[in-house]
Amino acid sequence: MPSIIKSAAGAAKRKRVDSQRKPAKRAKSESSDEEDDTQAQILMLESEILESKKHYNNIPKLIKLLESEDAIIASVALCRVFSRLIASGELTKKAGSSEKDEVVVAWLKERYLEYKTGLYELLESPEVSQTILALCMRMLKTEGTYVKNGQDYNFPSRFLTDLVRTLLGLEDGEDVRKEFAEKYVEEYDDIRFYTFEAIAKVLEDEGQLVDNAVGILATIESVPEDKDELEDFYIAAPTRTSHTLYSLSAHKRQAQAAWLAVLKQDLSKEQRKNILGMMSSYIAPWFIKPELLMDFLTDSYDTGGSTSLQALSGVYYLIQERNLDYPLFYRKLYSLLDSGILYSKHRSKFFRLLDTFMSSTHLPAVLVASFIKRLSRLTLYAPPAGIVAVVPWIYNFLKKHPTCTFMIHREVRGAEELLEEGMEDPFLEDEEDPMETNAIESSLWEIVTLQSHYHPNVATLAKIVSEQFTKQSYSLEDFLDHSYGSVSLVVSNCVEVRT
Repeated sequence: MPSIIKSAAGAAKRKRVDSQRKPAKRAKSESSDEEDDTQAQILMLESEILESKKHYNNIPKLIKLLESEDAIIASVALCRVFSRLIASGELTKKAGSSEKDEVVVAWLKERYLEYKTGLYELLESPEVSQTILALCMRMLKTEGTYVKNGQDYNFPSRFLTDLVRTLLGLEDGEDVRKEFAEKYVEEYDDIRFYTFEAIAKVLEDEGQLVDNAVGILATIESVPEDKDELEDFYIAAPTRTSHTLYSLSAHKRQAQAAWLAVLKQDLSKEQRKNILGMMSSYIAPWFIKPELLMDFLTDSYDTGGSTSLQALSGVYYLIQERNLDYPLFYRKLYSLLDSGILYSKHRSKFFRLLDTFMSSTHLPAVLVASFIKRLSRLTLYAPPAGIVAVVPWIYNFLKKHPTCTFMIHREVRGAEELLEEGMEDPFLEDEEDPMETNAIESSLWEIVTLQSHYHPNVATLAKIVSEQFTKQSYSLEDFLDHSYGSVSLVVSNCVEVRT
């Protein structure tokens, strides 16, 4: 604790306004003497309180100093005072105590609440917030250790909730929230458990704090996999092995409630996208009932654009990792294949995810054919940079699903004949269900048409579906993130690899 006083004194000293009077050395000396006198006075008040009850009236004097330049020194002194009083039972009503003693206990409790309120207010100052957080956590530990309220274990959850509410409400509190999350929430199972509970309660009352709540929740990376991992406690562990702190499902329920409180808020587009980006890593692993995430993911899908894609990514994780049944997944994915996707700035991300979503070799051929055909149709109106992403993707999926290769072996009339007479394509372009489009009965005449594309490099690339499929697959990454100007380079590399 002396080191805290020393650093706190330095912080208080830096806050003083430099005197303009000369000589400077004398002004500095006078300031130092004054500070030493104040510190000595505070230490004297503290010492007297601990010596005798008759000096308890020094407590309000120290609390008053929480509003002064000497707030840090006073807050450290009060931390020692209340820690000693709580440990000795002075703030606990004892059986058989006199009315006078009960009045003193009630009075001390009121002063203790004033002290904690003063600490919360000091948290608003970024210069001292981390020191104040350390004092708050020390008092929390003291309460949890000595205030049992007739029980064998009593975590001061109300204290922690008030602290979390204060931290979430700080406008300039990113650093101290990070300190709290990394040093306490991530490290201690009991702090994490009751922080989840606190965040759920605070967001229920004050939803506008969602960004700061997510900032704390996103710091929690380690999800316990077994109840034997629940062994790191900030406050002495409960003696009863049946206590909820030893229950893995109870921990997950608390986390689930906290995240649901976040997801129920009126989120902005950016907040929604940020949360969707954390779905598979930080959110879903905590959920006992992953189906509770479906309303949020469905609403996010309906937002459109890249948000829809992120929402489907979350759904796919739940399907693959949590065995969630969602039969509409590929129907919704298919609906994202519209005329704008190949022009979108998210085109590369879309194809990476599409490649992942369609990776299973057990997908029905009729479904795969619908995706191949739909993308083929989109290339007719796409920029060259979009086309060079589609053609290799189609090649790879024809290779992976040989049944679909019938789509390129059907006899198709030449482009001139098509222009003159037209062609009846069985593909139902407006059908929303990829299982009902008749794409498997169609052909990839669109890719054949690309072989006469105005961009010679696109025309060259399109010819890979008309030649022998000797190459196992193309690396999709080689064809993504290209502009109009770099199409020639990527296609020439493709031709070199193919030959």
